[in-house]
Amino acid sequence: MDDTATIDYAKSVVKKFCDDRDWEQYHNPKDIAIGMVTEASELLQIFRFKTPDQAREIVADPARRGDVCDELSDVFYCVLRFAQLNGIDLITALEEKIRKNEEKYPAALVRGQNKKYDEY
Repeated sequence: MDDTATIDYAKSVVKKFCDDRDWEQYHNPKDIAIGMVTEASELLQIFRFKTPDQAREIVADPARRGDVCDELSDVFYCVLRFAQLNGIDLITALEEKIRKNEEKYPAALVRGQNKKYDEY
């Protein structure tokens, strides 16, 4: 469905879910940002102390993949809700950030390197 659904559709799913529960009163920028970090930490917990190969195995294992999808969806939910409540166009924001990163990390200079922009 990723190839057919839109960001607007995803935002509307999240909005309806929250509206049906009268949760907007609890959703301000600070608390949704806290939610993003909390949910991202729960995703990270799945991979804590795992090697890169073990992490790939977790994602490939149908029994564990569901946990990964649940936590990733929780992060996505928070991102969508934050954007929906604050009038942020995620595609425009992403494109602008990529443009800035292209300036910070010129492909010809950083290809194959993992240095931060102030290290090269």
